[in-house]
Amino acid sequence: MSNYIKKYYLLVLASIISLSTLAQEASVPNVSDSSKYKPVVYPATFKANLNEVYTKVNDWDGRMDIYYQPSSNKPTPIVINIHGGGWKNGVKETQGGFTNFFKAGMSIANVEYRMTPQAKAPAAVEDLRCALIYLIKNAKQFNIDVNKIVVMGGSAGGHLALMTGLLGNNHLFDNNCKGVEKIKVAAIIDKWGITDVWDWAYTDHGPAVRKSSSPKDWLGDKKNDEAFAKTVSPVTYVNKKSPPIMIIHGNADSTVPYKQSVDLHQKLVDLGVKTEFITVEGGGHGKFSKEKNAELGNQIIGFIKSLEAFKE
Repeated sequence: MSNYIKKYYLLVLASIISLSTLAQEASVPNVSDSSKYKPVVYPATFKANLNEVYTKVNDWDGRMDIYYQPSSNKPTPIVINIHGGGWKNGVKETQGGFTNFFKAGMSIANVEYRMTPQAKAPAAVEDLRCALIYLIKNAKQFNIDVNKIVVMGGSAGGHLALMTGLLGNNHLFDNNCKGVEKIKVAAIIDKWGITDVWDWAYTDHGPAVRKSSSPKDWLGDKKNDEAFAKTVSPVTYVNKKSPPIMIIHGNADSTVPYKQSVDLHQKLVDLGVKTEFITVEGGGHGKFSKEKNAELGNQIIGFIKSLEAFKE
C-alpha cells in the first residue's frame, strides 16, 4: 500500500472518530452550547445567575438560570420554568418569552433536569423537587418570596410542573434534597402536560392521537409496573388542598391527549380546587400563533395576579 493511500485512510479514520465523538457529545442532554440560542433579555434592575448548580447526582450537575431582583425592597415572586421534550430531549436555553413575567415583577428560574438517556423515572421528578427546595433554601440570596412560587411547564415540562407542585409536603422523591418542610407552591401553570403516564403509554386515544414511545422509554424497567407509573402521575396527587392550577391545552393535540387535561380539570373542580381551563380551539401540541401566544401570556399573568397569595 502506498504512503499516499495510507495517509488517505488515516484521514478518513480520524474524520470518522471525530464525527462519532461529536455525535456522542451532542447526545448528552446536560451539555448545551448556549451560543446556539438567543440570550434572555431581562430588565436592568434584574441580575442573571446562569448555570447555577442546584443539585449534584454522581457526575451530573443540575443547573438553572435565575433572573432575579436583588435591589427590590421586598421579596419577589418567582416562576420556575420547565422545558418539555418527552423527558428525553431539550435544553433550558430554548426557553424564553419571559417578558410578561419580568414586567409583572416576577423573577424566573429556568431549570434543566436529567432525561431518559441519563436516568429513567423518577429522576426528572427528583431533580425538579430539588430545584424547588434549592430556591426555598436560598430564598434570601435571590430575594424570593417563598409564598409566591409558581411552577410552569409545557408537555413533559407541564407534567413535571404538576408533580413538583402537587407533591407538596410528600417527600417521596426528595431523597437527594432533604431539609425543607412546609413545601407549598402558590400555583401551577400546566401547558398541555401529561397528567397520567400509564394512560399515555397504554390507552388507545384513537387515530387523532399518535402513539408515543416517550412514556415507556422514561419508565424504563418499570414500563409494565402500573403502580409505579401512578406514583409519577400528577393526577394521583390531586386533593382538596392542592394549589391553584391553570391548564392550557389545544383540543387537536395529536401528541398528549386533550382528554387528560379535561379529566384533571374535572377532578380539580369536583374537589373545589381553584382552577382555570383554557381550550385552544383547533390547537395542536403547543406551537400556536403569535397572537394566540400573546393572548395566553396575558391570561397566565391574570390568573397569577388573581390568586390570594398575590393580592396586596
